[in-house]
Amino acid sequence: MARLREHAVTMTWLFVRLKLSLVRGGLRGSVGKQAGFAFSLAAAFLTAVAGFGLLSLIRLAPSDVGLDLVSAAFAMFAVGWVVVPLMAFGLDETLDPARLALFPLTTRQLATGMFAASAAGPWPLASLAALCGGVVALAHGPGGVLIGVPAVVLQFAFCLTASRLVTTALSGVLRTRRGRDLLAVVAIIGVLLVQVPNLLLNRGLTGDPTRILASAGDVLRWTPPGLAAHAIADGGLIGVAELVVVAMSVVVMGWLWIAALRYALVRPDSSNRGGGSVRRSRTGRSRTGRFLPGGMLGAVVAKELKYARREPRARVNWISAIFVSAVVMFSLRGPGGSTGQWTAIGPACLAAVVIGLQAANSFGIDGRSLWMNAVAVATPRDLRTDLAGRHLAMAVVAVPLLALASLAAALVAGNAAWAVVAALTAWGVLGTAMGIGSITSVTAPYTYPDRMNAFTGAAPGQGGQAFVASFATMLVTGVLALPIVLPVLLGLTWWAVLAVPYGMAVAWAGRRIAAGIGFARLPELLAAVSRPS
Repeated sequence: MARLREHAVTMTWLFVRLKLSLVRGGLRGSVGKQAGFAFSLAAAFLTAVAGFGLLSLIRLAPSDVGLDLVSAAFAMFAVGWVVVPLMAFGLDETLDPARLALFPLTTRQLATGMFAASAAGPWPLASLAALCGGVVALAHGPGGVLIGVPAVVLQFAFCLTASRLVTTALSGVLRTRRGRDLLAVVAIIGVLLVQVPNLLLNRGLTGDPTRILASAGDVLRWTPPGLAAHAIADGGLIGVAELVVVAMSVVVMGWLWIAALRYALVRPDSSNRGGGSVRRSRTGRSRTGRFLPGGMLGAVVAKELKYARREPRARVNWISAIFVSAVVMFSLRGPGGSTGQWTAIGPACLAAVVIGLQAANSFGIDGRSLWMNAVAVATPRDLRTDLAGRHLAMAVVAVPLLALASLAAALVAGNAAWAVVAALTAWGVLGTAMGIGSITSVTAPYTYPDRMNAFTGAAPGQGGQAFVASFATMLVTGVLALPIVLPVLLGLTWWAVLAVPYGMAVAWAGRRIAAGIGFARLPELLAAVSRPS
């Protein structure tokens, strides 16, 4: 027994060191990755402090309200631990059991090591620190603290095991195109459903908030997160009994995870299967190709349109833009209805920004195949043509999509005539985002992993860099879009006519600047998007 315990400790420490070594190796020799990791550390620290502080402040509320709030917070932590790894599948290589299938380890050893590796990192530690605020909020006396500490640990263990169970069970599906597409739709619908209570309250839903919270607390009372919160508040033998139930649920989740892991390790990887036929056009050009320009520009447009049709990551961006616009347009219309045309222009412009963020890493989706573009680029003009083709392909999809979003926002706002102003303004914002994204694509490129979920934005270790690049693109786009958006919002409707020429000018200037920078550092650009993942 002692030998088994010692072996488990050794395996746990081995996996933790392996994960830390992977992180350290991924940061070596890249200033961008190091800056992104430092940003991630700072964000995790701030999240831990904010989460701990907010949960601690619940102690000022009445005891019954505070208990319901902590139960809801614990449940939200559990749901977040299940949902977020699915959206970020591929950012943490310890989550994919296929990476560890060839190691001479038993399933139990793998589960132990993966559990420890999943708990190691800034964000898991930030989550644990935030959960500790529940002890401050609910504990009464030293006895409550003695029960509260193991309750938080068990709640954290429940979050980890539930997350690993769901991720492992779906790991095979997430490596297939259809699985990623299905997850994209389900996850976006889930995000929209989370906003339903806010939308209903914004539309004037009647009801006592404390009564609604009490009803939710009654439902959560018998879940593991609710039992953990009640154990802290109850204390004594009742609290111990509730901790036993939570511990049993963690054991059951762990057993199910081991079973799912055992099945995942012996199941063939469908993402690596060959076969199938390649469909070729009999006329030499597809139906869409007949309407495209010739030469390099037309070839790039055709390639990008195929990406938009076949690549799950591209489809997620388009769907996300529509759903974000829908949530905003319904949120802006309160119980009394619309009060101005800004309720139609705002959602359309926000959708344009979300779509334009795709241009922030234009070459990343090509990956190692970018070398074919690189050998064809002989002058900065060729690179500018490549970027123009990517922007034209994005505009082919985005322009009608933003027109429909503008019409929907105008109808929800109560005046269909506002759709024209909203569409023109949104098209100008889209052009502005394309121009800024061109410069970001050549100054801060990053790698997309080969095997990833549709929501994954960067290869392992580059999540912080991807966030910084996207945030910078969004910020600069917002600043440069003010000359066309602000006058329209202030009532100068005719100013929207200038939005499209302004956006096209910014896009042209951005491509020209990016072509000069990118051509000079084309080998570095190719290396940046071709790193091992």
